[in-house]
Amino acid sequence: MDAANALGAASEATPSLSERDREILDFERQWWKYAGAKETAVREKFDMSSTRYYQVLNALIDRPEALEADPLLVRRLRRLRSARQRQRSARRLGFEV
Repeated sequence: MDAANALGAASEATPSLSERDREILDFERQWWKYAGAKETAVREKFDMSSTRYYQVLNALIDRPEALEADPLLVRRLRRLRSARQRQRSARRLGFEV
């Protein structure tokens, strides 16, 4: 298999983002533009609870396709998630970060 065929096979093997995944990334990029609370906007736009939305979002930002689609946003969301996890762990252990 030559390099061109290998590259084509690799791109076919990597699934692309679904329309909903792209909409979630777009929403995260500019959710503050929506009127009202974020949870209300999530329910109206995606017809899911905020808990489910964050489950989907966390799984999405772990995917390499999401990183390819919007590297700045995905890295920022990963950093925020890591910071929240560190804060939760510190609180459980009894000290602040």
